[in-house]
Amino acid sequence: MKRAMSKRGAGRPQKNQSLFAGSPAPSVVGIVDSPEALRAARRLGPKDVNFLEWRVDFLGTGIVESKIPWIVTTRHPAEGGQNAMSLSARRKALLELLPSAALVDVEIRSLRGMEAVLSGARKAGVGVIASFHDFQKTPPASRLEDLVKQASDAGADVLKIATRTDSAADVARLLDLLEKTSLPLAVMGMGPLGMASRVMLAAAGSVLNYGWLHQPNVTGQWSAKDLRGILKKIG
Repeated sequence: MKRAMSKRGAGRPQKNQSLFAGSPAPSVVGIVDSPEALRAARRLGPKDVNFLEWRVDFLGTGIVESKIPWIVTTRHPAEGGQNAMSLSARRKALLELLPSAALVDVEIRSLRGMEAVLSGARKAGVGVIASFHDFQKTPPASRLEDLVKQASDAGADVLKIATRTDSAADVARLLDLLEKTSLPLAVMGMGPLGMASRVMLAAAGSVLNYGWLHQPNVTGQWSAKDLRGILKKIG
């Protein structure tokens, strides 16, 4: 049984289980970050991916209708965001897109400035993903545990963690976090062990697992199609 790392995290998997219902395999997210990826997304149906992620920092706010639920995000420049968007610009964009979203993704570093987005999401029944990306390393366990606390304290429904995985020890820390955390986690590796870690972490309980639709934007990513096929086999 998983052990809660904070009181507010207790019971979250049951509370938010409906966000990821409807698939026998772990949920796959197709990343829409270019016109080519958008064209690919238009050809997909709910059997191909569970969610699509709209990257505002790449594509702006002109989101399209889709039968597949949207995750909307506009990434902080320090965590891979494009076009050097300011906090106010990112906040405005996310508020504009809440009516189109099933989930909204806000980096943990931006939570303090995104109170209006979090409040608006709760009022609209939109789930909140608190996210963290480290392209250089996998932080120590104490830092990962602190991320869980920050996400839980903010009332997030999911914590997304994407880190560079260079060694088995890096992957083991992420697997251990999944094992002992009751807040739903979307956990994935990048770099040399990225592809292997993503399959392992999905099998271990990562609730959202991201794949590219046109081309990878970090090393270690699967295509959404290939990832979906593998996870169906092991699901």
